[in-house]
Amino acid sequence: MTVFAEGFDPVYDDRSRVLILGSFPSVKSRETAFYYGNRQNRFWKTLAEIFGKKLPETIEEKKDFLLRCRVALWDVVAACEVVGSADTSIKDYKVADIRKVTENAPVELIILNGTKAYDIYEKHFGDLGIPAVKLPSTSPANTRFDEKKWSDALSGFAGKT
Repeated sequence: MTVFAEGFDPVYDDRSRVLILGSFPSVKSRETAFYYGNRQNRFWKTLAEIFGKKLPETIEEKKDFLLRCRVALWDVVAACEVVGSADTSIKDYKVADIRKVTENAPVELIILNGTKAYDIYEKHFGDLGIPAVKLPSTSPANTRFDEKKWSDALSGFAGKT
């Protein structure tokens, strides 16, 4: 069933050097009221390993983790019609105002978590002038996830928290 849903506010501060953008929160994430709420999603585990930190469990721990690692987190879609969690079903979407983060934090790199996030970002924000890289989605549905690509992309930032 198609539903109209709204995403979450961004997590960032004036020290955020990396901005990770997903497409839109999954059903599980919307149920837990925070990013990457599906325990099977590799996002939090991958970042904890790359940054050498304890895996955050609660929403407050996750926010604190991101800010300590100087990582901003948001989605390119602020609101949309969606069926379940499928990126392919996203339609009639409103893009997030990414510049709200990039103009208020020293973002040096934008990471797009998956193809849909990348495609929407390129269509609406490809002219930001900040290096952007598409990485394999951390979704449990993505059988081609590659943690090494995430590690390589974040290697210059992981030791500087």
